[in-house]
Amino acid sequence: MAGKKVLIVYAHQEPRSFNATLKNVAVEELSRQGCTVTVSDLYAMGFEPRATRSDITGALSNPESFSYGVEMHEAFKRRALTRDIAAEQKKVQEADLVIFQFPLYWFSVPAIMKGWMDRVLCQGFAFDVPGFYDSGLLKRKLALLSLTTGGVASMYTKAGDNGDFRYFLWPLQHGTLHFCGFKVLAPQISFAPEYSSKEERKAMVASWAQRLKSLWQEEPIQCSPPWYFGQ
Repeated sequence: MAGKKVLIVYAHQEPRSFNATLKNVAVEELSRQGCTVTVSDLYAMGFEPRATRSDITGALSNPESFSYGVEMHEAFKRRALTRDIAAEQKKVQEADLVIFQFPLYWFSVPAIMKGWMDRVLCQGFAFDVPGFYDSGLLKRKLALLSLTTGGVASMYTKAGDNGDFRYFLWPLQHGTLHFCGFKVLAPQISFAPEYSSKEERKAMVASWAQRLKSLWQEEPIQCSPPWYFGQ
């Protein structure tokens, strides 16, 4: 879709990793379609994951009792957030689609990506009260999780050791992305690439590349409890 803007928030330490390959495929295919693609390579950027009072420039609204959420909201309204946060918010604001590319760590995102979510998706920018879930401030945008696992696919079923993969997606897709208003596309999960054959890894990459060709025609998932946990 020519003219569309895509932000890829990428978290992996190794430029030759399978995650890097998936990120590169997305950049190449979406650019070929005429999209403008921006990558936030969090490790390469040395992105600060810690949410602290240093994220606010100038005076605090209540210096006697620090509340990160409150102070971030006030700082956003005053345009008093640090440059790194403001830069990432600008990327998000300009994007039609945000792709998160990462390896699954303890059923969640790596700490550096969690820090990105904590610091960038603040009140006033991504949500407000009221102004969350279907009314979230990023409601005109799409989001997609593309992730790799250590465990094989059979481990992420209802009968598997880890339970259905949709269970661990609940806090990420629903509690974070949908809360901020994103329309969430189905996840792209590459199961256990580290333990897969070369042919299997090639098939995973090809599947992602093929999906990207028609990504803009996809409908978002029904981001509600039944999608994750059944009726």
